Amino acid sequence: MQLSGGLGRRFGWLWTAYAVSAYGTWLGFGAFTVIAIEVLHANAAEVALLSASGLAVGAVLALPLGPWVEYRAKRPVMIAADLLRCAVLISIPAAYALDVLSVGQLIAVSVVVSAANIAFTAASGAFLKALVDPDDLLRANVRFESTNWSASVVGPALGGAAIGLLGPVITVIADAASYLLSALGLVAIGRGESTPKVSPTRLSVADLVEGWRYLLGHPQLRMLFANSMVVNALIMAGEAPLAVLMLGPLGFAPWQYGLAFSIPCLGGLIGSRLARPLAARYGAPAVLRVSGWVRVIWPLGLVLVQPGWPGLLTVIIVELLLIISCSIFGPVSATYRLQATADDRVARVLAAWSITSTASRALIIAAWGLLATTTSPRWALAAAGVLLLATPLLLPIARSAPLAKDAHESPSESAQP
Repeated sequence: MQLSGGLGRRFGWLWTAYAVSAYGTWLGFGAFTVIAIEVLHANAAEVALLSASGLAVGAVLALPLGPWVEYRAKRPVMIAADLLRCAVLISIPAAYALDVLSVGQLIAVSVVVSAANIAFTAASGAFLKALVDPDDLLRANVRFESTNWSASVVGPALGGAAIGLLGPVITVIADAASYLLSALGLVAIGRGESTPKVSPTRLSVADLVEGWRYLLGHPQLRMLFANSMVVNALIMAGEAPLAVLMLGPLGFAPWQYGLAFSIPCLGGLIGSRLARPLAARYGAPAVLRVSGWVRVIWPLGLVLVQPGWPGLLTVIIVELLLIISCSIFGPVSATYRLQATADDRVARVLAAWSITSTASRALIIAAWGLLATTTSPRWALAAAGVLLLATPLLLPIARSAPLAKDAHESPSESAQP
């Protein structure tokens, strides 16, 4: 049996690198939040500020990365991003050991990791599109999606247990190590990437905004873009209020908090396995519409969380249903986006997508942290849940998935009606 599951040796190493970093990331799920609450005694507003400021400043710093990545070999960019994330993350346990850890350092690390994430995302999407045949894109994205959810099943629970046994920074160390191993996996892919275009000597304003121009000029991508930005931001907006509610007034232990998010991730395996056959039978646009509607029904149920095992069960059920829906939507959406984007604009489009997603999440997380502090975490969760119910109105309505067959045609020309 091939490592890649039939998609080739080079994809196998890409998938391995992704899997290692995914397991590390999920092992460290909520680590900054736990450190802020348990070690630095931060409140809801401070936790939200930690999440929001790191994302926002990272997004601003990443603004020139789209065109910069577009004109460079993608694999070296991915390796550099992994090594940078490893280096900055390892500074946290070092500062903790020296008793000089602060919220400011957590924010600084978040900024660097956020910018590196955007660079990696832009490079990896373009690299994947060039690496596999167009007909295999959905298969590859499903592989990544199922791997991510497999990691999320065991990661948070093990991370919570590790924090309880070995201290609050142990999962940060594991996350840093995973990026180092990911970089080694990317090195093992070997050379063979096509030579990028010659980079312009200076980046113009047009280069900086090209990703957004393409997205906003493409009828279906424009709607999918808007829907994804709002939905992801509102789902993330509830993270800090829910963490403060569970780890604070409701008295859940870190391992229970991790368990509440690890068990539901089994739903990710179910959903990602369903994505490909559903898209083959009903078409990508139909799957996006239906799963896009279904996924926003569940988060409002988090308002009902109570102390003890009944409350824990409530969170598990809500997250399970949400994740099944999201894991169907995710790989179909990612494939739809790559197919609709011209080859010479993939990095810029993905960078614009990531920067906007990061910035919108930062804005809404900060706003919801303030809302949770001035009202209560439950009111903040309720507001996010209600607003999510309106987001399916932004879903694409095309009957067929658009294909960007010519790298030089305009978005309107490449979009099918």
